[in-house]
Amino acid sequence: MGTLYIVPTPIGNLEDITLRALRVLREVALIAAEDTRTTRKLLRHYAIDTALTSYHEHNKLVKLDAIFAALATGAVALVSDAGTPGISDPGYELVRAALARGIRVEPLPGATALIPALVASGLPTDEFVYLGFLPKKRKARRDALERIKGEQRTLVAYESPNRLLEALEDVHDVLGDRPVCVAREVSKLYEEFQRGDVSDVLAYYRDTPPRGEIVLVIGGASSADTLWDAEQIRAALRTRLAAGEGLNAAAKAIARESGWNKGDVYRIGVEMMD
Repeated sequence: MGTLYIVPTPIGNLEDITLRALRVLREVALIAAEDTRTTRKLLRHYAIDTALTSYHEHNKLVKLDAIFAALATGAVALVSDAGTPGISDPGYELVRAALARGIRVEPLPGATALIPALVASGLPTDEFVYLGFLPKKRKARRDALERIKGEQRTLVAYESPNRLLEALEDVHDVLGDRPVCVAREVSKLYEEFQRGDVSDVLAYYRDTPPRGEIVLVIGGASSADTLWDAEQIRAALRTRLAAGEGLNAAAKAIARESGWNKGDVYRIGVEMMD
């Protein structure tokens, strides 16, 4: 049985690929690519002639049998159009199915827009929460932001240039005028970082419509803004427990919203139940 390699590919600059990734792409029996046209350009640039098959959002389930047939006799590399497969790209289902069949899964480190955007943002990097793509619909997006309003860790999300203005407006209205960084076209020719309070960055992009791939980095809530008093904790616990939620889950959710430590919330819940 062969190995399934998870191979990151450049997000812009074709030099952003490791020597190990190039070796793996040359040695495997098959490359499963999100878009074979995009991957073929990369392979042509590095003179790699490994066989290709498509594996994308619309065929990822029906392609499993063909990929596992290839794995029965050799190694397979999974690549997306850019960056690391499985991070807001197809890959999760294939990895899960491979592990269930006892197939070795070997991930290679490499390119992603997420980490460069975070480390260049100027916002805290010791702890952060990756949100994936924010919801497309405004109400769903605002609801999602409301749920993480009390999160004190730095927030990182991918966003479409067509929705960036609305997303920034929602961040401003729901989370307040926090510091943010919009990282645009990371590693590409027109790479740009716009840093400042939400209102300032929003004003910039109203005058300069954004284009390209975007990572939105948002400062976490300050403890002064999020810390609830004990009575608010009790009220939230009563609401969640009355709805049938378990104490552990309720304490975890309330801690995230309130700025409290989960253990302290849990202890109050135990006291309420005595």
